[in-house]
Amino acid sequence: MRSNAPSGLANAFRFLRITHTPTARPSILPSTGVATRIVPGPQNVRLFSASASMAGNWLEPSLDRKKKMMKGRVRVATGGSTKGTTVQWGDYGLRMTDHHRRISAQQLKVAEDTIKARLRGQKYRLYKRVCCNVGVYVSGNEMRMGKGKGSFDHWAARVAVNQIILELRGMLHEQVVRDAFRLAGNKLPGQWEFVKKGEPAIVGITKLENGVTLEDLKRPRRKVVAETLVPLPTTEEHRTPLDLP
Repeated sequence: MRSNAPSGLANAFRFLRITHTPTARPSILPSTGVATRIVPGPQNVRLFSASASMAGNWLEPSLDRKKKMMKGRVRVATGGSTKGTTVQWGDYGLRMTDHHRRISAQQLKVAEDTIKARLRGQKYRLYKRVCCNVGVYVSGNEMRMGKGKGSFDHWAARVAVNQIILELRGMLHEQVVRDAFRLAGNKLPGQWEFVKKGEPAIVGITKLENGVTLEDLKRPRRKVVAETLVPLPTTEEHRTPLDLP
């Protein structure tokens, strides 16, 4: 007697189908049938810096170190420019007063760390007005002249006279900020002064205060005719020599 078990099992497998049932997942994209609300953003908003953004940071830009750079000269405002001499974003600033120079990135980093250590736990924001975008190349000691410019040593920034390099704003007392900038100025080469927002600008070494305006500095000197000069009256008085009693 033959069993019908194999044929029954084959009939059972014949009606089996492998099907995929898709699961409905919530979509993060808005559907075409639903109207979306577009919130208008601010127009013509000035960013924090007016200069173009570069990769890297203010102490080490992403420039090619193998590309040699010239030493260059610090910018001198001969045309009456007051750029960089006043506080723009913060309430207080640190300004150099003696002479233009080149400051290395290591010196600026030490000054920044000094301010952060003095103001630890306070609410403030520190603005950097300079960028170390100048490469310094050194050929080493006791090297003969020639044989190339040398290898890369460090990054530096050219700082003009009366230029502000650091600004600060926050919930701080003025004397606390003065002390922090005093400690930072001791770490930097040159002489520095503490300035506040609203103080007059400086053209070269002349401060625009006490009636001195930019138009007066730009005005050419008038030629004085010799015939119009009047000599001052001189009065001859008897003066006792100092060596006599």
